[in-house]
Amino acid sequence: MIFFQTIAVAFAMFSAVPVPQFQWNEKNMRYAMCAFPLIGLVIGGLWSLCGALPLPALVKAGGFCLLPVWVTGGIHLDGYADTCDALSSYGDREKKLEILKDPHCGAFAVIRLCSYFLAYFALCTAVQFTPRTGFLWTLALVLERALSGLAVAAFPMAKNTGLAHTFASAADRKTVRSVLFGLAFALCAALTVLGGWGLALAAVLVFVRYYVVSKKQFGGITGDLAGWFLQKAELWMLAALCACQWGGLL
Repeated sequence: MIFFQTIAVAFAMFSAVPVPQFQWNEKNMRYAMCAFPLIGLVIGGLWSLCGALPLPALVKAGGFCLLPVWVTGGIHLDGYADTCDALSSYGDREKKLEILKDPHCGAFAVIRLCSYFLAYFALCTAVQFTPRTGFLWTLALVLERALSGLAVAAFPMAKNTGLAHTFASAADRKTVRSVLFGLAFALCAALTVLGGWGLALAAVLVFVRYYVVSKKQFGGITGDLAGWFLQKAELWMLAALCACQWGGLL
């Protein structure tokens, strides 16, 4: 029962997939971050299904672009937008954290979101779908969530409130770190063996930047910064996927 509740907590918080209603508690939240990568598995499966359907190229690209938003409900894009606003303010740490709490969407968030979707859709039109590509992309979507969960369990927190702090406080951080580090390592190895080393490299480089930016600009991570990382990682991994295809590596 706890096993299924743990998975349900992860899906209830980080996706728009309907799950049964139940009381969240210390037990079913303890390892919820370990179940977070399963959402990437769901998106990857739907992405591959979209790629396999006999759809016009632009419709297929639109599906590739929108499926992650539909499955997640846009929760990570919300964090991406807030973080873009905060970083563009060039204020001090306290000012940036205040902007993260502001529910309004600023001009820089709108600009960055429009730019993000334009770049994402353009890359989706360039992807040549094959079963191998679908499998690699699914691994990449799981990898970015494994790294995101690892950060929650390993990186310092910017404040003692908020979504990231709630999950970090409830988690068995030592076990979560071990499980997600092992999963991320295995996924990077699998991607490399299958020729998708560019995707693994992109994810790791964005992860390192995530740590540097969060520590320097905010004093640690927040839920919004976690969303910013995930969206950045996804865009750069998609660019790496296209580059590998263009270079004849896939």
